[in-house]
Amino acid sequence: MTLQRLRIARIEVHVWRVPLDEPVRNSFGMMRSRAALAVRMEDADGAHGWGEVFSNWPPDGAEHRGHLIEEVLAPLALEQEHASPAALFEFLTARTRVLVLQTDEPGPFAQAIAGIDIAAWDLVARRAGLPLARCLNGAAADRVPAYASGINPTRPGKVALEQRARGFTAFKLKVGFGEARDVGNLRELRDALGDDAPLMVDANQAWDVDAGLAMAARLAEFRPLWLEEPLRADTWPQTWRTFAERSPIPLAAGENMRGRAEFAVALATGAFRFLQPDLIKWGGISGCFDIATGIVAAGLAFCPHYLGGGIGLTASAHLLAAVGGSGMLEVDSNPNPLREALAQPFARIGDGHWHLSEAPGLGIEPDLQALSRYRIRR
Repeated sequence: MTLQRLRIARIEVHVWRVPLDEPVRNSFGMMRSRAALAVRMEDADGAHGWGEVFSNWPPDGAEHRGHLIEEVLAPLALEQEHASPAALFEFLTARTRVLVLQTDEPGPFAQAIAGIDIAAWDLVARRAGLPLARCLNGAAADRVPAYASGINPTRPGKVALEQRARGFTAFKLKVGFGEARDVGNLRELRDALGDDAPLMVDANQAWDVDAGLAMAARLAEFRPLWLEEPLRADTWPQTWRTFAERSPIPLAAGENMRGRAEFAVALATGAFRFLQPDLIKWGGISGCFDIATGIVAAGLAFCPHYLGGGIGLTASAHLLAAVGGSGMLEVDSNPNPLREALAQPFARIGDGHWHLSEAPGLGIEPDLQALSRYRIRR
């Protein structure tokens, strides 16, 4: 529609980083700081929008992707008018294809383009005077189910009870730290939260097939809703199917899939009951909307993966609200001032749901004054 046309006047990047007192732990490593890379887009009429780029890893990933936007992608985006955010997404993807091959950096380019895409959608929704979810689907919900994620192997029961006090009713535990510790932590969560609380476990690609099936059998007594990424993300599709057939726990994956072809293969395997695209790692709104609707149409749950700042988190909530289905929004339980400060006013969480704003676009603005102490001078 004409409201979606983009005459971009400028694209700015903002990078922040905050050290952590307690690292965020995964089976493959830990994060000792949290970074955020935000994209601000402004059109020729002064309307603006915000996006966010994945920048958790490597440690200087935010700075690197910021340079990609400033030196490569922003100049390309300003070359011409674009019919829609989706047209801009396809234009940037096509124009950088050879450069991606030359540099062997498909991930960083995809992540930077995703952040630009989110900013473009925020801009056109603001200009239309609609919340982004209703810009995508006029019948979008005004709230989505949400769960507390990223519960580390240290004091999981205490953390889960704190998150329940914030309004969450479902919880996801990090596993992959050894059988005794994983089983003990899941038992601690059950003891703290009771038998009826929805629990999920995330192995972050920790195991091979034999170890994964053995752990699935051990963890099944605690009735997790899903087992996330028990195997490497690049595992052969038939292996995923065989694993799913033998696992007593349904499988979830998707955060490390990139591109329509990979998600098509994942759907075709029949291995996954829960699929988890991450819109700041690939696709933004333009790429992930079609994939998410396909997931729901297939009778599966679209559960957007997310571990970052507040802009991408809010965009994920709007995408889930627009698509519907039985999915849940992932909300990191670890302290991160970049999450709330990037998305003011921050959404209300209650009764296990994230409540969307009625304001146009994403309905948020970064608190640049509060964030100034964390700003990276590049």
